[in-house]
Amino acid sequence: MTIDESRRLIVLRHAKSAWPDGVPDRDRPLAARGLRNAPAAGRRLRAAGLRPDAVLCSPARRTRQTWELVARELVAQELVTREPGTVPGVRYDERLYDAGGADLLLVLRDVPEQVRTLLLVGHLPGVQELTLALAGEAVGDTRRRAAAKFPTSALAVLTLGVPWAGAGEGVGVLTEFTVPREPGS
Repeated sequence: MTIDESRRLIVLRHAKSAWPDGVPDRDRPLAARGLRNAPAAGRRLRAAGLRPDAVLCSPARRTRQTWELVARELVAQELVTREPGTVPGVRYDERLYDAGGADLLLVLRDVPEQVRTLLLVGHLPGVQELTLALAGEAVGDTRRRAAAKFPTSALAVLTLGVPWAGAGEGVGVLTEFTVPREPGS
């Protein structure tokens, strides 16, 4: 893998959502726990120096809210790669809602090549399937943990040895799998 070819993909499952009566799935908001844990995911990205150039997010309410809370943490420390105090460009992509891993692979292949680090905010089972499909190798027990359970607010970080257009089975290394949580969550 050359420096020109390497890409970093951060896969984030939305934070814990509520299940209000009569609210369609797409419109479900974050629960109190999700409102606490989404910022923790943003702080984890900041602490790890993970700086997304672009963000792909499902248009569901809970994923949008998750991204907004993560973004606040990035802006708070002026971590983002653009002008201080701004967030990376986000695209709410209909293809991410209710998508499986194979669908998400197709979305990745459309990412512009100038994007070096991409944050994808989505749902189960797609985020877990995508992570496991891409991970030809893994650091430590990251693959086992990601396969066992991909809870809300979980972050998977993969390094891909190919351009986005070449995203496919086994082309990545799963370097991190973590579940940032606030104490008591």
